[in-house]
Amino acid sequence: MSTMLAKIAVAWTRAWGFGETDAFEAIASENYVRHSKTGDEGLESVLAQIRESHEAFSDFDVEIINAVDDGQLIAIHWRSKGRHTGTFMEVPPTYREVSVDGAAFLSYSEGKITDETSIWDPRELLSSMRIWHLGKRRPSPADEKGVRSAS
Repeated sequence: MSTMLAKIAVAWTRAWGFGETDAFEAIASENYVRHSKTGDEGLESVLAQIRESHEAFSDFDVEIINAVDDGQLIAIHWRSKGRHTGTFMEVPPTYREVSVDGAAFLSYSEGKITDETSIWDPRELLSSMRIWHLGKRRPSPADEKGVRSAS
């Protein structure tokens, strides 16, 4: 395991696994940015997400399944688990055990993470909570044509 991979694995586990956000702050560069499906965000937003995760899930645990370092980029496959005991993503506590997998691709320079691309599917988390949809039912093609179903 490379020195940088070991450094990031320890900080990642302390931050995401135990809620010690200062561990992540210590390895993030001044201009750190995280890229995801929802857009780009800075360090403060990521630290807030770590805190929110620990507030919403008791027994929250993050495990690094696999990690590789090619000398410029570190790839991490992770798994989070916990019991949903607080509001998360506007979903009130379900008290269910949840699990979700994801990946992070971290670029680094001079011993600090410069940017991260995060990939995970919130539907996997909602499925663990047994939440199948939020809000109103989406109209079916039959609804849009004015066809009513027999009830």
